[in-house]
Amino acid sequence: MKEPAVNDLDRGSDAQWRRELRQFGAGQHSRAWRILGAKQICSGGVQGTRFATWAPNARAVRLVGDFNAWQGDGHALQHDEGSGIWSLFVPELGPGRLYKFEIEQAGGAKVVKTDPFGRYFESRPGTAAISVAESDYAWQDAAWLASRSDWQSAPLSIYEVHLGSWQRHPDGQFCSYSELADQLIPHVLELGFTHIELLPITEHPLDQSWGYQTTGYFAPTSRHGTPDEFRAFVDRCHQVGIGVLLDWVPGHFPRDTHALARYDGTALYEHEGAQRGEHPEWGTLVFNFGRNEVRSFLISSALYWLEEFHLDGLRVDAVASMLYLDYARKPGEWIPNRHGGRENLEAIDFLRELNTVTHRECPGSVTIAEESTAWPQVSRPVYLGGLGFSMKWNMGWMHDTLGYLSADPVYRQFDHQALTFGIMYAYTENFVLPFSHDEVVHGKRSLFGRMPGDDWQKFANLRLLLTYQFSYPGKKLLFMGAEFANPWEWNDAVALPHFLGDEAPRRGISKLLADLNRLYRLELALHAHDFTPEGFSWIDCHDASQSVISFERLSAQELVLIVLNFTPVVREDYRIGVRDPGAYCEILNSDAACYGGGNIGNLGKVDAEAKPWMGREHSICLRLPPLGALWLKRVAESEH
Repeated sequence: MKEPAVNDLDRGSDAQWRRELRQFGAGQHSRAWRILGAKQICSGGVQGTRFATWAPNARAVRLVGDFNAWQGDGHALQHDEGSGIWSLFVPELGPGRLYKFEIEQAGGAKVVKTDPFGRYFESRPGTAAISVAESDYAWQDAAWLASRSDWQSAPLSIYEVHLGSWQRHPDGQFCSYSELADQLIPHVLELGFTHIELLPITEHPLDQSWGYQTTGYFAPTSRHGTPDEFRAFVDRCHQVGIGVLLDWVPGHFPRDTHALARYDGTALYEHEGAQRGEHPEWGTLVFNFGRNEVRSFLISSALYWLEEFHLDGLRVDAVASMLYLDYARKPGEWIPNRHGGRENLEAIDFLRELNTVTHRECPGSVTIAEESTAWPQVSRPVYLGGLGFSMKWNMGWMHDTLGYLSADPVYRQFDHQALTFGIMYAYTENFVLPFSHDEVVHGKRSLFGRMPGDDWQKFANLRLLLTYQFSYPGKKLLFMGAEFANPWEWNDAVALPHFLGDEAPRRGISKLLADLNRLYRLELALHAHDFTPEGFSWIDCHDASQSVISFERLSAQELVLIVLNFTPVVREDYRIGVRDPGAYCEILNSDAACYGGGNIGNLGKVDAEAKPWMGREHSICLRLPPLGALWLKRVAESEH
């Protein structure tokens, strides 16, 4: 039996409703999920669900769902011509109902679309949205939210996770958000990371897209549970001091006919034509950032995740593809901007607005750009002409480092600048140093698999790689699986091979990561000036013949000496200059036996000599482990 539908909204809320419609149409509505999609409201004293969707060029829109046998004749939506929004109030229809919109296009053709503002969806291969009540989840993370403001000078190390393949049930089924929290949170705590970053859990139809081809910009994927179950996952992370970041994808969306593509029969969310509206690299569609309603849609999506799920930040995917009109395009395949250039002026304005709004409305949250070019001031404030991101991935450092460490050590002396050049630009942005999922797929091999030599050298090189990352100025990001030296490329279709963690050499990698994170948090010199040059000083950057570099990490109160030997040769009596006399303690040696190394070092401590060296009045003489790194810290006189 069909339930009656009405179009007249409660008169008391009608003025507010129309104000919000105008805001949406002006590109000024940052919380549009409150007016669009399926919302439980009271109209005329009757509880029910209001359905609303933006389809300005449709001839008619009808609501179809499990409550009307998917026949919309009795549930036609009313059109507001000024905004292009269609709406319908269905009395006494509660949450938990499957629904879609049947859209009659201008030419008469009918298509059935899922809700762009849907907040929960049925499990794939189904694509219907599910109406939900407003959440009454009782958050317990107030202390965490109040403490997260100082991200610039705080330690920030990120464990990047694909929830669908971090762990699975023996039959291959996905784990729930609760099950993942039970297992993932203790794992991250043991490794010592400050944050986890989730590959997109925004709803998506294709597992193999890893979430980067999103159809539900307001919905956590139902693969792992309900929206409130995801809230509980985030809450549990926060209660034990782990931040949660989300990969968010405003640069493109898939062509799936049930979703955003040609939503009302026209290029609505996307540009018309392949030169602006299609993405040649991924076969997807490009948002029309110059359209007011699209900006309201995307800004609202960003705020929804930050506010409704208490996320600590968004890592914005593929920013370079948004900034350049000719990205991945040949001459003649793109249209210049109004000045004849290749910059996407509308995307630039959108990104600045995104960062301005999220930072203003969600204090302490961060935005991180995956931007692979030399675009200036990505992580500088909008008022200074920047894009306004909090941080930017340092793709140049990542490529240089992996290229250098992948080479046989005998050849490294000829590519020494791969270690030294990065400091020239290290403070032009607020950089994150990423060894991400992109570096362990598509034939690139795992981090362990990329290391040259026999197993001994591979393990030593991997320990050196990770220690170098934690030594270098910038925040840290590491994709799951590196902690136990996964020898295989990441396979999104199966769980990580956690059993490898039982093997002794691989346990050593996990132990090293835990100690790196512990010291990174503990030592101010290693994190307080990740973004400012006073936190770094070379000791010697010129020893290419021995493939050794040495530098200092500094804070106002502390100093840590870093010495890295990139060859499988023990360097005896290796002298470096130091600022002060006294004893210098090894606070970390990547070749320690507990990490699987050969325990070659300096018996824990060396004394400085009054012998000038490298422009410093004192010096210490070290035994450098092969393919190893040392961190040393001066011992206070009272401890000596």
